Amino acid sequence: MLTGMAKDIVPIELGLPEGDVTTLWAPSWREDNDDWEAFLGLDEDLYAFDSTAQLLALVRSGAEHDLQDHPSWAEFAGSDVLAFRAADDNCYDLVGVLELLGENPTESSVDEIDQSFTIARSIGEVCELDTVTKFFNGNPILAAVTRGMDEFYGRDGLKLWKNIRKTVAKGWDDVLDAIQDVMTTPTVDPAEVDRARVDLETAEAALPEPEPEPEAAPTGYPEGSIWETVGIDPVKIIFADQEYLSLRCYLGDKPVFLGDGDQAFVFTSPRGLSRYLADNDDETLSHVATYDRVKIAATDGSLDVHVTEDNTYVFAGLDRDIEVGPGMVDSEQLGLAVELVTDLANYVGDSELEAAVTGRGSSMRRFLHFVLNPDDAKLLEPSAPFDDEAGEWRDLVDDVERLMTTPDIA
Repeated sequence: MLTGMAKDIVPIELGLPEGDVTTLWAPSWREDNDDWEAFLGLDEDLYAFDSTAQLLALVRSGAEHDLQDHPSWAEFAGSDVLAFRAADDNCYDLVGVLELLGENPTESSVDEIDQSFTIARSIGEVCELDTVTKFFNGNPILAAVTRGMDEFYGRDGLKLWKNIRKTVAKGWDDVLDAIQDVMTTPTVDPAEVDRARVDLETAEAALPEPEPEPEAAPTGYPEGSIWETVGIDPVKIIFADQEYLSLRCYLGDKPVFLGDGDQAFVFTSPRGLSRYLADNDDETLSHVATYDRVKIAATDGSLDVHVTEDNTYVFAGLDRDIEVGPGMVDSEQLGLAVELVTDLANYVGDSELEAAVTGRGSSMRRFLHFVLNPDDAKLLEPSAPFDDEAGEWRDLVDDVERLMTTPDIA
């Protein structure tokens, strides 16, 4: 592991048209009141290697290169051999940028493209590659990725994403060629490369076994939980500006919420829900035979309001995803949201609300059917823009929120 200033020299891996290569990067340091940045190389050449063993052998050889002027070079050069491997966070798939831009934007893809742009631009500036610096300086639109996924929601965001793709499609190959052209692999003694390879393999074999991944939190209730036996479930509903808790059970196929038949009773905390249950009865769920067991647990303080994943309904962000298009929508999240809408509609007897998500005809219904039935070859993919579908969904969510109320607690 690197310590102190040695962290300022970073092994990196670059994905280029002719294959993956590894080298060293000194992102920035300050010396004599000037800011510096450098890569492993000599004069106009940037050194790149097919393997970490080749890189390590060059460092051990003491051959001349520009990074020897770095204030922490001596410390880095004496580091453990495993410090010369590029960490996953320092692997940049430059050749894959255009492919990522051909897909819908995600948090991870925007971040990956931003990192690829950063390293490419640094190489261009350090190695004085006019093709690279002109590409970035002449296309300020590319800077949008540094601001993250928030730039690419909605119709305008998707348009921005497509414009970035068009820009990259025109000039990225030239950028990659310029970077590839400046790279060279210096001659290294093959025997020293073999020795470095053995040292790396030995060090890797000596590493402790990785600790097992922690087991995923159970999706059901804890063993012996009251919810396992009473047939009543806590539910969580997450909107853009608020989260609510409530209770629901099914009598046959009919959903029954904690509520008065016209609205579901919701609470912003487990404590609020428990206080209500301890001191109040509602007009519907309290008639369920097992309700008294929940009430007793709330009264004696033993009630654990545990919500499982399949009883968590996330409406937040779905409108923005719908506005981008079907490929952006998480079908599982949407399916659960539709389930809650249907259950609430059945509970209050609102057939129009139920038809809004289960019926056919409107553009939003066709959108929902397409996302929720990916194996149905008869369904045609909706076409952009999706402003109407997103607007209908927002109106529907407003209707859902109107079916919820927080009652006074006695």
